[in-house]
Amino acid sequence: MVAGVHRIKVVNDVSDLVPILRAVDSPVKLQLVKRLGETWLTLDDVLAEFGKEGEKALAFFEKLRLIDTRWVAREGKKQPDKSYHFYYSTININTTSPLSEISEVLAVAMMSPKEYVRLEKRVYDAVGSDGRFFSDVAEELAMSPTRLKAVVKRSETLEYRGHRIERFQAEAAG
Repeated sequence: MVAGVHRIKVVNDVSDLVPILRAVDSPVKLQLVKRLGETWLTLDDVLAEFGKEGEKALAFFEKLRLIDTRWVAREGKKQPDKSYHFYYSTININTTSPLSEISEVLAVAMMSPKEYVRLEKRVYDAVGSDGRFFSDVAEELAMSPTRLKAVVKRSETLEYRGHRIERFQAEAAG
């Protein structure tokens, strides 16, 4: 971890376990988390070391707000590059949940990619291009709030904005 600020990610809601589990669900993501914990990397660095899968993981981490960004000047370049670093050095899991809720959260987190994509597409289609209120989507899809939260938090294409679910738009890397 780079010397400096020590930040703690506090997990109080059981659905917040989903992004933590999904942030390290592949060898590339796991190695990228480790590297981003050690140093700042630009998109070019990530592409060189991890390829397109690393770039996709970086966008996912940014959506989950797990990484910090800053602009760095690089020798020989006119424009600064956006660089990334893992935001948290510690994760504190402090939650109590009914068995039914934790079961739903873990089921979504560990769901096969094929099954998950079908479920995510239902939510994506229900949300539409303008986004919708969380409770309206849950009611329309006859899905428990816990399950819907877990689906959105696992998603690379959906995000929460206040009480709404919207389609995720990644920020340009610079």
